[in-house]
Amino acid sequence: MIRHVRRQGRPLLLDLFCCSGGASSGYHAAGFDVTGVDIADRPRYPYRFVRDDALTHLHRLIRTGEVRRYALIHTSPPCQDGCTLTAGTNRAMGWGRDHVQLIPDLRRLLDRSGVPYVIEQPNGTAPVRKDITLCGEMFGLGVIRHRNFELGGWTTARPAHVRHRGRVRGWRHGVYHDGPYVAAYGDGGGKASVAEMQAAMGIDWTDVREELTEAIPPAYAAWLGRAFLKTAGFTADPRELHALHGKSFGTRAAA
Repeated sequence: MIRHVRRQGRPLLLDLFCCSGGASSGYHAAGFDVTGVDIADRPRYPYRFVRDDALTHLHRLIRTGEVRRYALIHTSPPCQDGCTLTAGTNRAMGWGRDHVQLIPDLRRLLDRSGVPYVIEQPNGTAPVRKDITLCGEMFGLGVIRHRNFELGGWTTARPAHVRHRGRVRGWRHGVYHDGPYVAAYGDGGGKASVAEMQAAMGIDWTDVREELTEAIPPAYAAWLGRAFLKTAGFTADPRELHALHGKSFGTRAAA
């Protein structure tokens, strides 16, 4: 039976709906060898990349048994159907279009795979368990960017949320608010520039605004990856991990 292949001592991770690789970078820093899958071409994606429909690719891997090579599967399915920011604004303004909710079908495939997994979503109405919630302040970042993570086939302790230092900078209902965080989504209304988003989230390999607005900070995935490796009993050479990023991606203590 194919199971938990390693490349250069690293367990394999499959990142579905990988976009520019924010999560992939964090998992790589945690000690994984990462393969990303996205339906769009991502020329700036920094790791092994497969252009394919994520659900189709996962189904194929399950059918052939190749999915068992992976120690962990991370997924970031499109969030427009249930994201608070997108759904609320679009509904109020009469904008947007109908979006397909992929999570139920995705979860069924992930459960069939037998491989531990993560489903990531922003705050909103998406049908995911909030097993873990992370935000930028936990890692001293320049964004708040709350993200929820459903863990399948494994578990870890939920970290305490850290009090925010202030508001997200920008315009809200005609009033400008200053603050220590940038708005790394959308455009206009005091939203962050590309350079500000790169600095705030720790992403320097893409300057495509759409990719940055959809990315999760690598620090989140580094935290999840290390928690999984500890839970699953994997080990990695700490000298190699230190050389990758030169920073710990640890969480800050709650106030």
